[in-house]
Amino acid sequence: MSDKSTLDFSKKDLHHYILLLSAPVLLTIYRYHAYPGTFTLPFEIGWADDESIRFFQFLIFFVLMFVIPVLYVKLIMKKSLLDFGLGFGNIKSGVKYLLLIPFVIVPAIYFAAQMPDVQSEYPLAKNLLIDQTNLIPYEIAYIVLYYIAWEFYFRGFLLFGLKDRYGAIAAILIQTVSSCLVHIDKPEGEIMGSIFVGIIFGYIALRTKSIWYVFLLHATIGVLTDLFIIYTR
Repeated sequence: MSDKSTLDFSKKDLHHYILLLSAPVLLTIYRYHAYPGTFTLPFEIGWADDESIRFFQFLIFFVLMFVIPVLYVKLIMKKSLLDFGLGFGNIKSGVKYLLLIPFVIVPAIYFAAQMPDVQSEYPLAKNLLIDQTNLIPYEIAYIVLYYIAWEFYFRGFLLFGLKDRYGAIAAILIQTVSSCLVHIDKPEGEIMGSIFVGIIFGYIALRTKSIWYVFLLHATIGVLTDLFIIYTR
């Protein structure tokens, strides 16, 4: 009878160990070196200060959660990015899930955007509440730098990278726990919602074999939250 308390290190699992450790390492770097007040602007981009700070926050997040994992997959693991959800996967199934946008996400976000704690949190760049000059480029940066990186890391790198070793359910829970940590200091309802959404989005990513459908769902939630707060509060 084997002793399950024995540390059983296997070289063939080294990539899985690194994937697991990447979450606390990268998220800690992000928390202490990318949040407002933890860095100085390297150069001006012509936006208001809080908009510029958020832009560079998104940029740092993109480097940590997209560029570094992509390099690891291609140079160290020597695998295709398609194995980590960057293909279009099951398009027919994915399109069905996108129907959640008009029928579920839009009305849910509209009502959530009327809540005081959500209005106090978003948009992240508060100058947008009084001046929407840079709204479009800001939201584009939000979508491209933040949401693509988010979905690739949690629903691509972690989820697809761990599912074969630990199973689909465990992989979904691991990426849900990790993504939930980013929501610390957010409104309580958002943190609790991130657990539910993390599980659902993990399931959708596995079902469609792609991150792009959950990316569209997630980015829609983020952008609509900003727009509803800016224009309907």
